[in-house]
Amino acid sequence: MSTATYKVTGMTCNGCATKVKNQVSTVAGVSSVDVELATGHVTVTAESPIDNAVIMDTIEETGYEVVLV
Repeated sequence: MSTATYKVTGMTCNGCATKVKNQVSTVAGVSSVDVELATGHVTVTAESPIDNAVIMDTIEETGYEVVLV
């Protein structure tokens, strides 16, 4: 298992958090996604090494800015 945390800006409500969680959950290999709306942190757990570029592209395509923490 591997875990990575990202800082996502622009999420302003639970709907935003749900949208990000649902999109990231569709990435192959992702086993769980935890979104902390108050901090903007998104923690992704995967069964194999996480491809940060794929996760970050997915979040950006959802409409938010993201950096690796």
